[in-house]
Amino acid sequence: MSDFRGLIVAVSGPSGVGKGTVLARVEQLLEQANPGSVGHSISVTTRAPRGEEKDGVEYYFRTKEEFEQMIKDGKIVEYDKYVENYYGTPAEPLAEMVGKGQDVLFDITIEGSLALNRKFDVDTVTIFILPPTMEVLEKRLRGRGTETEDKIMKRLDQARSEIRRAGEFEYLVVNDDVDKAAREILAIITAEKLKASKNINTAKELL
Repeated sequence: MSDFRGLIVAVSGPSGVGKGTVLARVEQLLEQANPGSVGHSISVTTRAPRGEEKDGVEYYFRTKEEFEQMIKDGKIVEYDKYVENYYGTPAEPLAEMVGKGQDVLFDITIEGSLALNRKFDVDTVTIFILPPTMEVLEKRLRGRGTETEDKIMKRLDQARSEIRRAGEFEYLVVNDDVDKAAREILAIITAEKLKASKNINTAKELL
């Protein structure tokens, strides 16, 4: 167990940009370097599972009524509504991981990232993942084979709106190669941990 609080890594980007794949690679690399040092927060959502997704693995799947009750009970740190579905962060697992000094990786909406940053301030770093081109993003969405043409068009419109807000984030990473994007995020995490504001006591101890 670490004597220090963990770092909240809040990663956002349009649907189909590959956030989950990149974060899975980041987690793999972090675990290889220091086993047990990273936790990946699992969001709660009211959308239906896709393909072989399982409850408690990719997401906690809940009904709209269950989700709204969790909000009333204070069990959701932040939440947002995206394409008619709720997405939120459960409070208890996050508090536990950060308290143990684990870095917590978030695949989360724009509003979710910004809310975490407001709430946890220096414990949070926000990263926006961009596609190399809009054509590549559309190809990835179509490659899922799970969306109607109408849904694809809505997701592309939503993506353009989200990309316009990329400047609200601290860092931007282009996902043209998963391994490259993951290593760039690792570099960001390292830089954040080496900030003087987080290590000034170490310098003072030398005096």
